[in-house]
Amino acid sequence: MTAPNNRERILPRLIDEEIKESFINYSMSVIVSRALPDVRDGLKPVQRRVLYAMNEIGLTPGRPYKKSATVVGDVLGKYHPHGDQSVYDALVRMVQDFSLRYPLVDGQGNFGSVDGDPAAAYRYTESRLTRAATEMLNDIDKNTVDFAPNFDDRLQEPTVLPAGIPNLMVNGSSGIAVGMATNIPPHNLREVAAALVALIDNPDLEPSAIRKHIKGPDFPTGAYIYGRQGIQDYIETGRGRVVMRARAVIEEKESSSKSQIVVTELPYQVNKARLVEQIAELHREQKVEGISALRDESDREGMRIVIELKRDAIPRVVLNQLYKHSTMQSTFGVIMLALVPDAATGRLVPKVMPVRDVLLHYINHRHDVIVRRTQFDLDKALEREHILEGLKIAVDNIDEVIKIIRAAPDTPTASGQLQRRFKLSERQAEAILNMRLAKLTGLEIDKLEEELREVRAMIADLKEILNSRPRRMQIMKDELAEVVAKYGDDRRSEITSDEGEFTIEDLIAEEDMVVTMSHSGYIKRTPVTTYRKQRRGGRGLSGQDLKDTDFIERLFIASTHDYIMIFTDDGRVFWLKVHEIPAAGRATRGKPIVNLINVSPDTGIRSMVAVREFREDQYLFFCTRNGTVKKTQLSEYGNVRATGIKAIKIEKDDALIDVQITSGTNDVVLATKHGLSIRFPESQVRDMGRDTTGVKGVDLRPDDKVVSMVVVRRIDATLLLVTEKGMGKVTDLTEYRVQGRGGKGIITGKLSDKTGGLVALMEVVQDDEIMLITKNGVIIRSAVNEVRNTGRNAQGVKLVNLDAKDFVCAVARVVSEKDENAEGLEADDSVAGDNGDNGDGAEGSDAAE
Repeated sequence: MTAPNNRERILPRLIDEEIKESFINYSMSVIVSRALPDVRDGLKPVQRRVLYAMNEIGLTPGRPYKKSATVVGDVLGKYHPHGDQSVYDALVRMVQDFSLRYPLVDGQGNFGSVDGDPAAAYRYTESRLTRAATEMLNDIDKNTVDFAPNFDDRLQEPTVLPAGIPNLMVNGSSGIAVGMATNIPPHNLREVAAALVALIDNPDLEPSAIRKHIKGPDFPTGAYIYGRQGIQDYIETGRGRVVMRARAVIEEKESSSKSQIVVTELPYQVNKARLVEQIAELHREQKVEGISALRDESDREGMRIVIELKRDAIPRVVLNQLYKHSTMQSTFGVIMLALVPDAATGRLVPKVMPVRDVLLHYINHRHDVIVRRTQFDLDKALEREHILEGLKIAVDNIDEVIKIIRAAPDTPTASGQLQRRFKLSERQAEAILNMRLAKLTGLEIDKLEEELREVRAMIADLKEILNSRPRRMQIMKDELAEVVAKYGDDRRSEITSDEGEFTIEDLIAEEDMVVTMSHSGYIKRTPVTTYRKQRRGGRGLSGQDLKDTDFIERLFIASTHDYIMIFTDDGRVFWLKVHEIPAAGRATRGKPIVNLINVSPDTGIRSMVAVREFREDQYLFFCTRNGTVKKTQLSEYGNVRATGIKAIKIEKDDALIDVQITSGTNDVVLATKHGLSIRFPESQVRDMGRDTTGVKGVDLRPDDKVVSMVVVRRIDATLLLVTEKGMGKVTDLTEYRVQGRGGKGIITGKLSDKTGGLVALMEVVQDDEIMLITKNGVIIRSAVNEVRNTGRNAQGVKLVNLDAKDFVCAVARVVSEKDENAEGLEADDSVAGDNGDNGDGAEGSDAAE
């Protein structure tokens, strides 16, 4: 088909084919020429052109800085005609020590900040190469890499740099192409070099062996890397998810009892100013509670974001909330995608690789550089040897040489005659003709011969290198060692286990704590040493500042390193560390437990059990108010999620009163409010799953209910009984005969209006100490050996003097040091009970041992 003027041919073409072909061409141009780094030198084309241009115009370390505009203009005019902003952005990023682990450009002026401030215009800043960048360019003039024509064929530019530093691994890269993206984190030079050396020695090295050298990313901003699974994934497959956390410490203010969180390092690529705004917004929206002030105290000495907390705030809880809701915790999605030379065609193709393949490509590139450099040096040495041999011939025959030269009419004639007379090459003859007379002195002749010997020794060495791969690999290892010695430094990013770095147990002394929780859900912990030992019948200490409508409902002793399993009225269980519970004095209420675990405010807490680890040879034994019991392996509760997991199925008219740890072979004693008890072997209750109801433990009268459960742990133990009116007694365990599960039980105490209903029955020995707490918050600590030992049908003695409307609501046994390691008994053993309704209609409590 022809146009009307017969000058232009118009070819018909389907639009979908045209678009498809054009888009493929465009996408390949973006992939190869713009967005993705080369696996060999880790640079994108614009970065490579910036470094090469700076090297060409002499902006090397030790020389004066020049305006960045000079660099941008030179790169634009010679190599990269795609806009000044793209060139300057690439230069700026190579300056920023918070973007590159080992910066390649040394900048002078404003090149941006972690607050997101942009760099000054290129007419205001100055730059030159860093020493690390010179390692990338070393030997580029020795034919070590291929060159290609620039955009207008006027000049030649390198297709890749010699890369004396494994830049792709140590500085990382990120870029979005068409249909693909790369996101490679920076790493520590020492670790990468160690992995390269190991891979040189053993090319079949497994990924697990590489992980021994490369621990994971090493971000220039430091901070924490939370968990190792993502690191293992990308090292083995090329893809992984690395979780980063800000480095934060909790400090106590000297001027007050308040705490503050100080953030000194941020996750990679997190904007500090935006983070501060984000935290302030979270506080305003009440997504994070407990913050009283927020300041950015960063200066030239380093980063420092100060988050002041309210007096009643729990620093660890606030910190966890900040990690959850802000960029103090962020994710780096690793995609090890780079351009790799195709073995068949030599073209660059994008490929996602495990770390081992990335390292092997770098090793192959450096090997190629060493071979080409050695060949270049050999060619130069052979050429010099050839010249020196000609000069030596001339010196040895100097009289005849001078005669030939003087007799020749011109230089070409003299050159031809010298070549014919001494069988010289044209280059040798030219060198003789250009030789200065000073070279004819005796000293210069000796130097000539010495140089010839040195050049021949060099030639022999270079040939040996070319003929020996082990020798080339040793050179590669030696050069890596030199680079590490010059630029290697310690790791900045600390790698921690998934559940490890901020539990801070290593910083917390292990000690026993009195953990109390009020009926309205206020929980706190107080050192056992706070409560001084008192005589039986004393008035006690004021234990907690409570409202008139509130009272202490639960109390037990646990170590700061223990876990707390919290069982709720809907049958769920939650996990909490004792040291995460707020520490408070006797006269404070503590912190609402709903702020510590993920429950609604109207959720009731039925039992709390302290454990050290979730073992398969231990069990949780459940008891409900209606006398139902259940036994389940403790290991089934080891993976408690933030939303809780199902612990037991509770019937509508029933309630959980106690959960304890057992060995599977203990005896169990159930006590009721009306003073009855039953003892039966735990083996009579079969092991059940988590979401089950259980079996009958005791046959109750219609108006009675179970208030306490004892798991018998010591043969020589006695049972301590405590009533609502502060009466108590000790009875030998032998008086409680073993019965079959499900019976009506036997009398365990003579109860009356003077004693009130049964509050707790617990296992004790004479050396034990007990702690009683009343509805009004009075706490008293006494020795068991001061309580009279009587029979089951006795009434007991007064343990505490109570006000008219006060009553005992909880009892705990204080574990002594010598008992902590006793067989079958640890500080985390606990007993909880419920005394049901009492005289004034208030709900009773769980008592803990």
